Amino acid sequence: MAAIIGLLYSAAMKILLLASLAFTAALAAADVPPGAIYKTEAELTAALKAGQATPDMLTSEVQNSDTHRINIVRRTKAAGAIAHQGFAELHHIVDGSGTLVTGGTIVRSTGGAGSATIQNGVSRHVSKGDVILIGPGMPHWYKDVEGTITYLEVRWAEK
Repeated sequence: MAAIIGLLYSAAMKILLLASLAFTAALAAADVPPGAIYKTEAELTAALKAGQATPDMLTSEVQNSDTHRINIVRRTKAAGAIAHQGFAELHHIVDGSGTLVTGGTIVRSTGGAGSATIQNGVSRHVSKGDVILIGPGMPHWYKDVEGTITYLEVRWAEK
């Protein structure tokens, strides 16, 4: 009887050991970070040029998902005000300059015609090298663009 109990105990321990090894392997595989994403300036610029069909705002994707967006954006003229609920955003100006308005209240024209603007926001002249952190849901608007403005846009979900 003791031999049978010993065999059953040994078999149970082997199954437990194999199950824990399989579980550990599955966890390790899930924790492996994805490979790095690398895009050259030439690749990003070529993607911007490819979007000439919509020349007011050209975008070159680095990586986008449900929880984040990373793009190079080139604006050739001002655009309407916007806010991204639940998402914070960072803009690093890599070329050009313009006037960025942040905060305040988005105002839409009556009848739906025309672009949205911002009332009581803070206007700042931004240019190459500047970094702007825009909080979740904060209105922002490139009110004026001097020629073109190109920036790295990093947007992420805030919990």
